[in-house]
Amino acid sequence: MKYQSRKKAILLLADGTIFHGKAVGREGNAFGEVCFNTGMTGYQEIFTDPSYYGQLMVATNVHIGNYGTNEEETESDSIKISGLIVKNFSYEYSRSLADSSLQDFLEKHNLLAISDVDTRALVSYIRDNGAMNAVISTEVDNIEALKKELEGVPAMSGLELASKVSTVKPYFYGDPNATYKISALDLGVKRNILRNLAKRDAYIKVFPFDATFEEMNDWRPDGFFLSNGPGDPEPLFQAINTAKEILNNNKPLFGICLGHQVIALANGISTYKMHNGHRGINHPVKNLTTGSGEITSQNHGFAINKEEAEKNKDVEITHVHLNDNTVAGIRMKNKNCFSVQYHPEASPGPNDSLYLFDQFIDNMKK
Repeated sequence: MKYQSRKKAILLLADGTIFHGKAVGREGNAFGEVCFNTGMTGYQEIFTDPSYYGQLMVATNVHIGNYGTNEEETESDSIKISGLIVKNFSYEYSRSLADSSLQDFLEKHNLLAISDVDTRALVSYIRDNGAMNAVISTEVDNIEALKKELEGVPAMSGLELASKVSTVKPYFYGDPNATYKISALDLGVKRNILRNLAKRDAYIKVFPFDATFEEMNDWRPDGFFLSNGPGDPEPLFQAINTAKEILNNNKPLFGICLGHQVIALANGISTYKMHNGHRGINHPVKNLTTGSGEITSQNHGFAINKEEAEKNKDVEITHVHLNDNTVAGIRMKNKNCFSVQYHPEASPGPNDSLYLFDQFIDNMKK
């Protein structure tokens, strides 16, 4: 193991709080909303998840990089986080399946990271004070200028980011001879969602975030899917209208994460910015229909209004998060539609909720 000489770096929060560390990889600045993920594994999948676009990721596991990276373990075509914050960064790796180090992976995608940060103190601070904008910087003697630049970074509330990660033009995924055809609205879709649909004998046509119902329906699909993605759901006016049209035409519809929030908005249920969100691979959820519990993978900073969902005569709450009793899933009583706030495809995470993909296929059969 060779000696690594690294520059000093800081994490400056919007409220003026500073955490000190050392730069990993390139020098410069990286802006975004700071958030944390409690998963012990799966860092490569997290870094490439489009739902994390525009965020500075705090990894709570004390060692990051120790099992390297593998090109097949990505959820999109590039790193989507704005920057990385860790305690101990491992330049060496020992996994036989890895094809490169995390350092090489970060340098390939030009990502700024900072290590040697007291991540326990940082996560505790975020939990108490909420997610906020921040900057990682190697310009440690330029604090006042960084503060002014940070003031100009837009807040996540009201920010539309799906357009930054969505496909530009439609594309196909899976076997063209599959039994079922699914039109998927790409708000920031993870590859493992498409894999899980394709595994269930489905051929998927993936559409840009602003596709209309007419465009998606022209392919004559058996069902419609609204994907996960980053940012505030409320500015997604076209996606909300598309969801309304799908429901008005009584087509089978399934939504995950941001797609779940869009379906709620299409039903007149509002969304709100959470204090610090849910991000990890061990979040407990209760299925209210069966009474069973699920350990789930989650990544979201917004949620739907529970009181409004309870009052909506056409909507039933099917799942709740057991840590804070927020809504984790809904279904429509009068339509062939359901959605969940968490990630049944995991990657990383447990497989407790894979049955939801089977449920979607069953809904299309009907």
